[in-house]
Amino acid sequence: MSTTIAPADVPESAPAPARAPGLRWLLRPAAAALSGLLLFLSFPPRPLWWLALPAFALLGWTLSGRRLRAGFGLGYLAGLGFLLPLLVWTGEEVGPVPWLALAAVEALFVAAVGLGVAAVSRLPAWPVFVAAVWVLGEAARARVPFGGFPWGKIAFGQADGVFLPLAAVGGTPVVGFAVALCGFGLFELVRQVRRRGRARGPLLAAGLSVLVPVAGALSALPLVSDAAQDGTATVAAVQGNVPRLGLDFNSQRRAVLDNHANRTKELAADVKAGRAPQPDFVLWPENSSDIDPYANPDAYEVIDEAVREVNAPTVIGAVIAPETGKLRNTLIQWDPRRGPVAEYDKRHVQPFGEYIPMRSFVRIFNSDVDRVRRDFGPGHEVGVFDLAGTKVGLATCYEAAFDWAVRDTVTHGAQLITVPSNNATFGRSEMTYQQLAMSRVRAVEHSRSVVVPVTSGVSAVIRPDGEIVAETRLFTPDVLVEKVPLRSSLTPATRMGTLPEALLVAVAVAGLGWAAARSVRARRARTA
Repeated sequence: MSTTIAPADVPESAPAPARAPGLRWLLRPAAAALSGLLLFLSFPPRPLWWLALPAFALLGWTLSGRRLRAGFGLGYLAGLGFLLPLLVWTGEEVGPVPWLALAAVEALFVAAVGLGVAAVSRLPAWPVFVAAVWVLGEAARARVPFGGFPWGKIAFGQADGVFLPLAAVGGTPVVGFAVALCGFGLFELVRQVRRRGRARGPLLAAGLSVLVPVAGALSALPLVSDAAQDGTATVAAVQGNVPRLGLDFNSQRRAVLDNHANRTKELAADVKAGRAPQPDFVLWPENSSDIDPYANPDAYEVIDEAVREVNAPTVIGAVIAPETGKLRNTLIQWDPRRGPVAEYDKRHVQPFGEYIPMRSFVRIFNSDVDRVRRDFGPGHEVGVFDLAGTKVGLATCYEAAFDWAVRDTVTHGAQLITVPSNNATFGRSEMTYQQLAMSRVRAVEHSRSVVVPVTSGVSAVIRPDGEIVAETRLFTPDVLVEKVPLRSSLTPATRMGTLPEALLVAVAVAGLGWAAARSVRARRARTA
């Protein structure tokens, strides 16, 4: 791609540099792809959160001063470098076409961010505007198409990082903004130092771009606490495991149900023998009973017997198949004496996983869409169960990626959050670790313990400070029993909701408007 500056895209004219000889024209495209790869490497299961900073610094060098269309192209390469390896698990059982298609579409959002970065990169204090443009891109990607796909938000790679306390201040948008600002500021600081500080103002602004996010994260540490406000609860998370890896685990529905029932009975035996504490409540994963217990008396009896033996209210992940209409991905509150007493239907069902948009068109590219023979429909009510006096917020699997889906449960009184999940179709990929990091971020964001029961792992118990205190291994039957703190206070992030994101989006739009106005004025000046 050419590095010539187009007068129509920048506020002032500049002489076109001579084309670099040889292969030097590949330098910026390679740097763009490398910046995306570094972003990927900053995500779990690697504890390399700090790689996000050089990733953004390199992306800043790549895009600063570029023409708009060059910014778009370079941004697309960065998006592919990031999302292709991050999302490779989406093709685990269905081949490369869905994976490549998803990464190609989602990378378009990063391409649009690249265009925006190129547009605002000549403004004063440009790292602030550029970081806000990144948040704007994430906000759009979390909402469209088909309800959005926020997987790969920068905040989800920071569960082990110094910026995590900012989640309690303003949620994932503020964490992402701080990381991007620090990274872009790092590039600008190096550039100003190499210029030997000929202008003190830009040098100071660059230094502040690096220092302020770190100082903000350190000052937010008092918001991160695992102290119990409402006492404690002893919770059990059951991981029954699946008969085998792959999509056909669904054909082994009875075996999956029996696995979870048997592990619950074993827990009950351990409690009676004094080898384990009596849990206040028990959590099964999503899809732990893909047999509708309302329509199948044998499945009902298996669940009811296990719950009566453990003698604790239990959350069961079930597929409900009404005679007409769409399927429901439902969490059932099962009482040991009264049976089913409450339900929560997953509100954000997964496109191309739980329902197939544009089915006839998609079938042209991949016949696996017909594995989903009957679409799931979304629920509409916020999920909070009262389990033995503890208000437990419910976010089913994929919903943990969406800010609103978790926050709603806390604003409706949840003292603890659970994220029942089923990751069996993604094998031993990095997907389960990426999702677990989301739950760690949510724990700090809302100052709540988070319990993650998963059919095949990794199941975990997370304290409100984001620390994992117990976890299982992949594809191993297990049960976790832990005493966790209950909390009812609201963090600033919980109270403000989408306001921090809206303010950062406004900063991005203001920066883009300012850059556009400068470009228009410069063009008029040249034609006057």
